[in-house]
Amino acid sequence: MSLQDNRREYDQGKLSRESLLDNPFDQFNLWMAQAIEADILDPTAMSVATVNAQGKPWQRMVLLKDFDKRGFVFYTNLGSRKATEIEGNAQVSLHFPWLQLDRQVIVGGRAERLSTVDVMKYFLSRPKGSQLAAWASKQSSRINSRQALETQFEQIKEKFAQGDIPLPDFWGGYRVIPEEIEFWQGGEMRLHDRFSFQLDGDDWDISRLSP
Repeated sequence: MSLQDNRREYDQGKLSRESLLDNPFDQFNLWMAQAIEADILDPTAMSVATVNAQGKPWQRMVLLKDFDKRGFVFYTNLGSRKATEIEGNAQVSLHFPWLQLDRQVIVGGRAERLSTVDVMKYFLSRPKGSQLAAWASKQSSRINSRQALETQFEQIKEKFAQGDIPLPDFWGGYRVIPEEIEFWQGGEMRLHDRFSFQLDGDDWDISRLSP
């Protein structure tokens, strides 16, 4: 198998300055709606990249749960590797890989903790199994086996068999406040269309980037 010969042409569309919306949140909203309409797998999935105290980056896939002009929201265990690294360095990057549309969006910005009220509102909207899993998993910590995880889940399930499941004090969320957003549309012969929105005060400066 030769990976060098594994290639295809990017021919799903073009992105021009004339078709690009002037506000990056409006453009993101449009592309997200088109990704959902195209029925691609996990359109809200995004990679979250963080950096630890030694300057080493790490990334993982999470689900975008909300976005507006304030930023992009996701939830996590506050003891997880991503949360620990965000507390030490709030500068993060998000990446949306809409490969079936030959598109990707990259967000760079600062992550800030959500309020308990916001976290509680979302936690109560989750399916009961997801609520139980939040209690059962000490995210990013080492475990001996899958069976140990399942046993912990069953114990939590029994503990909260009656009534509502409370919000764990170690579970929360973040809003990534963007400082830069790039929209990438694959192009034929690798002549991709890239536009970068850079925050300049209260306005967004738009630049076309070379592919």
